[in-house]
Amino acid sequence: MSEICTISRRVTFAASYRYWLPELSEAENWQRFGIAARAPGSTFTLWVQVRGPVDDHGMVANLSTTIKRTLQREVLQPLHGAYLNDVWPEFANTLPSSEFVAIALWQRLAPCWAAQQIALSHIQLSPDASLVVDYRGQDMEADLTIHTHFSAAHRLSLPSLTLQQNSEIYGKCARPSGHGHNYKLWVTVRGPIHPRTGMVIELNQLRELVDQEIIDHLDHTFLNQDIPAFEAIVPTAENIAIYIRDRLLQPIQELGVQLVKIRLDETDNNSCEVYVDSSMNCADPSPSMSAAIATQPAQPCR
Repeated sequence: MSEICTISRRVTFAASYRYWLPELSEAENWQRFGIAARAPGSTFTLWVQVRGPVDDHGMVANLSTTIKRTLQREVLQPLHGAYLNDVWPEFANTLPSSEFVAIALWQRLAPCWAAQQIALSHIQLSPDASLVVDYRGQDMEADLTIHTHFSAAHRLSLPSLTLQQNSEIYGKCARPSGHGHNYKLWVTVRGPIHPRTGMVIELNQLRELVDQEIIDHLDHTFLNQDIPAFEAIVPTAENIAIYIRDRLLQPIQELGVQLVKIRLDETDNNSCEVYVDSSMNCADPSPSMSAAIATQPAQPCR
């Protein structure tokens, strides 16, 4: 029996786009979409992940020929240097949000590789470092991740233990004066894509919520002393991530989407992730984190 593997290929393309709904006034468009109403441009990073059996040549598919050529034809030729609103007919009724662009790409790429018994399993699209979309073919539903940061100090110690005992567990992090980190935070939500805006959630709503509930709350604090929850709980990266998850869960649900996971980077070398529900954890790793790595009718491969 052949082994099943996943492989991934990355491409980048530069394109402009505009978030503008003619049924809204100018002021309403600016309020909802901010700078995106001005037709900005982005350099998009696209990861495609395919899955299949390893053939006699030791490959699921040839990344340098089969996968690369399809991406050149279906992605780079139509999108690189383009104004996305005018590229494909589906963007006439739905804004070319990153979420909806990911769906449109899936609908074009999946049939091309299915004919060769190669299964498209994951598309990840990012217009910049602050936003990532993950789409796995689940009709009009996608994951949206925003990136932000805050600075805080902490001390790792259990009140019931002596300084020597805490030092044996936490090392230098147990020193009484504490120390600080520039934390990097990723918040991932999941939900249906709006048929008009093409979005899981409007970004300004999500970013404002995270700023209010987390960044303004934790930034430039000494966690052990300024945040009551950490008076009795050691503010490790794991416990901070759990605290953030629990604090965001209900407010994000009230926005009409599901909180999926929190990722917190304490340093460039130390990171943790916590999920709302372990069953929501996807089996395939994000291609950008791994070296291995619709309502519209499917478009035939040209």
